[in-house]
Amino acid sequence: MSIEKVREYLKAFSKDTDILQFDSSSATVALAAAVLGVEEGNIAKSLSFDLKGDTIVVVCAGDRKVDNHKFRDCFGSKPKMLPFEQTLERTGHMAGGVCPFALKEGVRAYLDVSLRDFEHIYPACGSASSAIKLTCDELEVLCDGFAGWVDVTVKRI
Repeated sequence: MSIEKVREYLKAFSKDTDILQFDSSSATVALAAAVLGVEEGNIAKSLSFDLKGDTIVVVCAGDRKVDNHKFRDCFGSKPKMLPFEQTLERTGHMAGGVCPFALKEGVRAYLDVSLRDFEHIYPACGSASSAIKLTCDELEVLCDGFAGWVDVTVKRI
């Protein structure tokens, strides 16, 4: 189970006991914000992409969407989200629980600057009913396969 892999991964940082688990789903930004009682922007959504055959994860604020032009300028390719049926195989996490922790080997994770708009953010922890409260500095340290900060999103309208 993915959440157990995340728990084991976070244990090395003494953060495994900080994982929050819910009785209801937190698989979408709206559901996670409701269950946590925070704004949608505080939810750190992890989006998985195929980038010229490689897998990357971009973590951004929940009130943002990927901008095609910014993504292309940053990565040299248009954004191509992983199909639902490939997400688990390529990231190590099922859709709805994708997170920047305990990723499959070779997966690079990028943090979008939109996260810096918030004092605390809540990424998932490998399941559709989990999260962890972190600062951006903490997320950068804990991020598996951290490849850098990017600016590839715009505010949702």
